Amino acid sequence: METPDTFTTPPTPVPPAPQPSFVVRLWRALREIVETLFLAGIMFLAINLLTARIRVDGASMEPTFYTGEFVMVNRLAYKSGKPQRGDVIVFTLPDQPKRDYIKRIIGLPGDRVEVKARQVYINGLPLQETYIAEEPIYIGNWIVPNDAVFALGDNRNNSTDSHNWGAIPLENIIGRAVAIYWPPQHWKIVGSVSFSPNIGP
Repeated sequence: METPDTFTTPPTPVPPAPQPSFVVRLWRALREIVETLFLAGIMFLAINLLTARIRVDGASMEPTFYTGEFVMVNRLAYKSGKPQRGDVIVFTLPDQPKRDYIKRIIGLPGDRVEVKARQVYINGLPLQETYIAEEPIYIGNWIVPNDAVFALGDNRNNSTDSHNWGAIPLENIIGRAVAIYWPPQHWKIVGSVSFSPNIGP
């Protein structure tokens, strides 16, 4: 018995999708570029509102920071909280608003700070410090105003700081140092230090 011939209907060819014109392609590319730049601008503004970046220049904070390191600063650190003894802060001076300084808070508002016999005292109690380059060889006695903090460099004998020009107004504090981010091999989180049990924050 013969098998009847079978016929397969060839598929209907699908016409190629029309290619967008050069003008349409150009418009799409420009739109993507504008959107990317807009998002990058938003991110840049947000980062600058939340943080600051400074470059360490000088030996005043050795061995904690060294010249050439870049430090990220939290601008919001003291918007909802208060400065703490041991915080590393970045600030300006009232008579030098365009220059940033980086030091460590030693005295809080109302504290009595005294330096004598190579030792720092807060309200009569010795400050135990393991992070400084060497003990201070200068002497002095200061009362911190209620709207200011007293900050010293970790490299005590090679630092211009509150023992030279007095307390730092709270309104001049830019923020708290949170991390060294450059160079990569120096990367680290910058935390507050712990003082002796008798000296609270």
